[in-house]
Amino acid sequence: MTDAEHLIRTDHEGGIVEIGLNRAPVNALSPEFLFSFKDLLDGLAGDPDVHAIVLTSPFKVYSAGLDLKEAQHFDLNQQNAIVEGLNVGFLSLFANPKPVVCSVDGAAIAGGLFFVLGSDIRIGGPRAVLGLAEVRVGADFPVGPLEIARATLGPDALRRLMLTGQPMSALEAYRYGILDAVTEENPRERAMTEARALAELPPKTYASIKQQIRGGAIETIEQGMRDGANRSSTGWFNDETTQAMRKMIG
Repeated sequence: MTDAEHLIRTDHEGGIVEIGLNRAPVNALSPEFLFSFKDLLDGLAGDPDVHAIVLTSPFKVYSAGLDLKEAQHFDLNQQNAIVEGLNVGFLSLFANPKPVVCSVDGAAIAGGLFFVLGSDIRIGGPRAVLGLAEVRVGADFPVGPLEIARATLGPDALRRLMLTGQPMSALEAYRYGILDAVTEENPRERAMTEARALAELPPKTYASIKQQIRGGAIETIEQGMRDGANRSSTGWFNDETTQAMRKMIG
């Protein structure tokens, strides 16, 4: 199965498009997967028949971020490739003019959390666990994820998630405002209900206001990429990364 095939598009009545993240077993992030995600989102952004997007996953782990067993061996080119994928993939989500609703009922960790943070409305189930583990794996944040986190997390949530690397439960995430609702019932159905409501809003006005809210962060990300953030001569990792990843793997 190709990485494009790991993204399952389902068209629903009313111009609602569901994107199922389906890269078993844990939706581990790769450059190819992220670029395929970008391409799909960019296509939806320009389609006037699409009125809202819903992100879902069938797995107990919504997305674990990088596969650390692979990542610990990344060379310079592989490090730059995943950084570029993270930057462009999640920028396409964050900047998408369509309403985007995320349904998460599993662990969304490190890079995997940005499927949630980049969405407009976030619905959690009782099994949702959210975290940013980068500090624990010895890797700082690429410009795209960094600016999305700054733009979408309150200062206490930003500090808690980024400086401890420890995850939080769905209810904790709700209290911090990261999740808009936590439902014991089917979070996917609640997300679809939210998407149908957003799809009724004036689309040009929605896109304009979304740009007003997020435009500063989007410009910072785009400028960072123009300045070479996707391609570092020294790579993404530092001299602590490999050992930290091995410790996380156990």
